[in-house]
Amino acid sequence: MFYLSQIEQNLKMPPHLLRPSLLDGELEKGIKGELEKLFLDKVITNMGLCISVYDIQSVEGGFIFPGDDGCATYKVRCRLVMFQPFVGEIIVGKIESCDEFGLQVSLGFFSDIRIPERFMVQPCHRGEDGIWVWQFKVDQEEFQYSLDIDEEIRFRVASVKYPPIPVEQSENSKPFSPMEITGYINGDGLGLVSWW
Repeated sequence: MFYLSQIEQNLKMPPHLLRPSLLDGELEKGIKGELEKLFLDKVITNMGLCISVYDIQSVEGGFIFPGDDGCATYKVRCRLVMFQPFVGEIIVGKIESCDEFGLQVSLGFFSDIRIPERFMVQPCHRGEDGIWVWQFKVDQEEFQYSLDIDEEIRFRVASVKYPPIPVEQSENSKPFSPMEITGYINGDGLGLVSWW
């Protein structure tokens, strides 16, 4: 789910950040702040969601190129803590909402997780209140377990996708999500945590 990813970035440092105290050994602190502005809480394609800057491994350069408004450019090699679950990983989240297509799940820091109807425990249907319900039969007795909002749910990751950025988007369309996770709960031990 979480892993370290090493990247190399040409980073421009504005002149106001290059005050004498930074040049006396605190340059990495200023560079870390700029890296956090650049990467923190952003999705990098095929790498995942950046959670934090773990460390800075090397800083080279400090060149000021003509026409760069006095910015010093450094070549920075650093490691980032990334969130990208692997296919088959089991994760616990909370049901955020539901609609006719399935469930929307949140981990608190990431909420673009969908569990479509076809990946739910079967037989499953929507109740009158719009909440999904699993009908479970044992012999002649029938039980109904509802998938309520804000309940903890254990799901297995089916896919992680990075859709292309849309060129045009209509006003009433849902916001673009740069990383989409699809999960399923059709299996032993999966579904609401309270069931097991």
